[in-house]
Amino acid sequence: MKILIVDDSATARMFIRRCLEISGLREAEFTEAGNGEEAMSLLKEGDVSAVFTDLNMPGMDGETLLRKVRSSPMLTELPVIIVSSAGNQAREKKLLEMGAAAVLKKPPSPAQFMGVVKQIKGKGASGYEG
Repeated sequence: MKILIVDDSATARMFIRRCLEISGLREAEFTEAGNGEEAMSLLKEGDVSAVFTDLNMPGMDGETLLRKVRSSPMLTELPVIIVSSAGNQAREKKLLEMGAAAVLKKPPSPAQFMGVVKQIKGKGASGYEG
């Protein structure tokens, strides 16, 4: 299983990775990106089982990344989980309607990731070409 963590903060990426490992993804391969553009490049390179992304990042933000993933025929089933301090119930609802698998609040805890980890463990990897 390959997990892509997208956040402009290296500390946040490390923290999310640790939460995911504690939540049952110790054997996963983790890849990291600092923004949505980097994430899309990595998605072109190989199979990714899930994306965990922040919303507020320089360049391509998390909402735009979600839109691009959902509009790609090869990635429509790829779980995209938003992990952000930005947002309220209306924005969370909008992100879920756009196709986010879940919206988690920062700072996350391993407990918040448990249900999401169960969900993505049940899905296969998706590849992106083009």
